[in-house]
Amino acid sequence: MKKRTGKGSQDIFAATSPAYKDNSEQSTSGENRAAASDKKRGPGRPTVHTEEWKKVTVVLLERQIVFLDRLALDMRQNTGVSLRRAEIIRALIDALEGSGIDLKDVSSESRLKDLVRDCINNGIK
Repeated sequence: MKKRTGKGSQDIFAATSPAYKDNSEQSTSGENRAAASDKKRGPGRPTVHTEEWKKVTVVLLERQIVFLDRLALDMRQNTGVSLRRAEIIRALIDALEGSGIDLKDVSSESRLKDLVRDCINNGIK
């Protein structure tokens, strides 16, 4: 008989709790989060969102990640407050949304970048 080492598929895919429940479709409203916050949290920072949210994956270039990390570090050194990459990105999106810049005819990423840069530098909407 061959001696088995390591885990097999029966071990890897075995249920980890008797009552597994898929919570991926649950609402992320403040009430549900407040109730969930009464339970013991795992590692990591607490969720601070006050409105419904979705987790998305965005591909960023290495230089963009370095920029966000340096920006977060500079902010923390100057203010003592630590902001995550996602918080910085959300703030930039909200600022763009509230800026009044007309983006409906933008046809490329480079044109969008140029338009936003011009508006920031010139204060034009």
